[in-house]
Amino acid sequence: MGESAILRPQVDAEAVADRVSELFGGIHDLIAGWRTSILEVVAEDGPTDPGSLDERIAGLVLPELEADDPLLIGAGFIAAPETTRTGGLHFAWWLGALDDNPVFGATAGPSRLDLASRAYAEYLRDFPSLEWYRVPSSTHRTHVTGPYVDHLCACDYIVTVTSPVERGGAVLGVVGVDVYVKRLERELLPVLLTAGEPLAVLNATGRVLVSGDPAVVAGSVVTVPDDGVVSAGTPFVVVRPERPSA
Repeated sequence: MGESAILRPQVDAEAVADRVSELFGGIHDLIAGWRTSILEVVAEDGPTDPGSLDERIAGLVLPELEADDPLLIGAGFIAAPETTRTGGLHFAWWLGALDDNPVFGATAGPSRLDLASRAYAEYLRDFPSLEWYRVPSSTHRTHVTGPYVDHLCACDYIVTVTSPVERGGAVLGVVGVDVYVKRLERELLPVLLTAGEPLAVLNATGRVLVSGDPAVVAGSVVTVPDDGVVSAGTPFVVVRPERPSA
């Protein structure tokens, strides 16, 4: 019997939830290491030099963005105004090689996000109110935002994972990553498609992250049933989703 004819054993919702936890656990561990490194260059007294901060962040994130088949599509550090005291937002963020999109087109490698050239990015002036900054800053915990459509960079469905960088209880900024939902699908569909029933991964509001059911697409919103399996360490739950009515 050829290898292609060998059937994989079926898995259940708990196995899918475990794979989601494993995937996001790796992201959390990566960010935790970055937090430690960033603290080494943030001044304890007085403002932090933006150039030194940018050099450190680039050294952390570029190897991940330049890796073969990278998981991340964006990564960096957003400094609180008090950290650099430059009078405005300091956004040390790099983008990976982008698929073709209406903002950047397609790019062959990593690039620095240049907010000065983004005329419609005015909403970032109120960045402390945005979920990816506000929640980790107020809860002092790593937070997952999304899935949502990123209109600033990727122009596609992404998930953002951000974590506060703190010293003495003061939030110095947040460090984080962006991941394409379609990249997460590549990681999660193999286990979803070996499940004994159609399953989907939802966030807390019922928005679909990844689905093994072709009738339930990523980004759609479905009812979160009470019997879903929570993916430990994440805001996601694995469910048998209710199909949209015809």
